[in-house]
Amino acid sequence: MASKEEIIAKAKDAITDFDDELAAEVAEEALAAGIDPVELIEKGFTAGMQEVGEQFEQGTLFLPHVLAAAEAMNAGMEVIKPEMEKRKSQTKSLGTIVIGTIEGDIHSIGKDIVASMLNIAGFKVVDLGRDVPIKTFVEKAKEVKPQIIASSALMTTTMVNQIQIEEQLKEAGIRGQVKTMVGGAPVTQDWADKIGADLYGESATDVVSKVKAALL
Repeated sequence: MASKEEIIAKAKDAITDFDDELAAEVAEEALAAGIDPVELIEKGFTAGMQEVGEQFEQGTLFLPHVLAAAEAMNAGMEVIKPEMEKRKSQTKSLGTIVIGTIEGDIHSIGKDIVASMLNIAGFKVVDLGRDVPIKTFVEKAKEVKPQIIASSALMTTTMVNQIQIEEQLKEAGIRGQVKTMVGGAPVTQDWADKIGADLYGESATDVVSKVKAALL
């Protein structure tokens, strides 16, 4: 029988090889071996997605590769989902987070990973998708009253829209009731400070730890 390390390495390979059948098989193998699904996702699937994302940034992989890797990850996640749901029903939700990729930006890989990790960590995640109009963030904030509104921007041309979230939340009179978080490749702590966002997330694990620290 394969060791935990071998199974997790295989999970990562399934993503970087764009192999959805292998991803589903590895997920089943991991559950049968009693491996913590969170560890499998973080060290296997997510690590694979991050590698694919880096190669995409460098121009050695292209959008179809990223989509194929995401499909492989989804195949693995489908297998794990029932176990995750079971665990979640045994723990109370830690809070609600609205997340989306900012208007004008169609990249969603990083945001999808962050949303998955927050979900796994026990937060209720309302994922608005990509290319989300600013007013949608504000309307959803009024509707679900989240603790945090998180926006992702993958281009310098779209990150300026994150200022608008701050402005429109103020205009709606609800900025004081919610924390804002920004992230994405060109986004920095300096940028978060400059626009008045409460939190900056550098990576999926960084987001989870900062959200926990801010809310718990």
